[in-house]
Amino acid sequence: MANDKKKILKPLATGDKTIPPEGAKMIPIYIMGREYTVPETLTIMKAVEYAGYSYVRGCGCRGGICGACGTFYRFLGDYRLKSGLACQTVAEANMVIMQLPFFPANRPGYDLENFSGTPHEELRSLYPEVFKCVGCGTCTRTCPMDIDVMDYIALMKRGDLKGAALKSFDCVMCGLCASRCPAQISQYMAAMFVRRVYGRYLLPKAGHLEKRVEDVKSGKYEKMLKELNAMKQEDVKKLYVEREREPDMAESGKWMPKDTTHL
Repeated sequence: MANDKKKILKPLATGDKTIPPEGAKMIPIYIMGREYTVPETLTIMKAVEYAGYSYVRGCGCRGGICGACGTFYRFLGDYRLKSGLACQTVAEANMVIMQLPFFPANRPGYDLENFSGTPHEELRSLYPEVFKCVGCGTCTRTCPMDIDVMDYIALMKRGDLKGAALKSFDCVMCGLCASRCPAQISQYMAAMFVRRVYGRYLLPKAGHLEKRVEDVKSGKYEKMLKELNAMKQEDVKKLYVEREREPDMAESGKWMPKDTTHL
């Protein structure tokens, strides 16, 4: 601390009611500019709750999947800005924290079934900023999922939408890349667009899935559904528990249940 005589704030016991173990080290952190004392080893999200905040937004899956808790932070005396997800990043002493639950990125409307040109031309029309990328790599360095964002933007520019879709597949849509891009590219929104294009036009269709869709549309399962709805809840639970399960080590696409009457 810059001032050793500074009064130590009394630890709080609010939020998610975290009860630190006896002898736990308490560390100072700063949330939106205000200092709090929290136990070490907590994630930023739990530290924020321990400090007394209740999440209204910016908190979802708590497991690095939904991207709702994008966070920027610095350490006192360090000029470098760091980023991460609040649910995964562990709070450290003298961390200055600010979450970014929403970023106003370019979000144009489009209809996948009615393109005026090729998908690449549609990308150029909807996200012209993609082609202004200067290759600085800031987006890649910011990404909490370690995705090479700059590379999938380069693939988009070259017209390799399949490559861009696969490269960006792990994106959690946190928006941290867009918030720091000097070319003001909405990388994660453009990536969502190319993944949708890939799924609609480029990815080979699964024959068994098409057949199952036709079965559903034809009403094949309506009678079974009505029978389930008419059953008592206890009987449905028993049916579920006693169902024939696919073995964990079964080869993909090879296993079939003994009773195939409900397929």
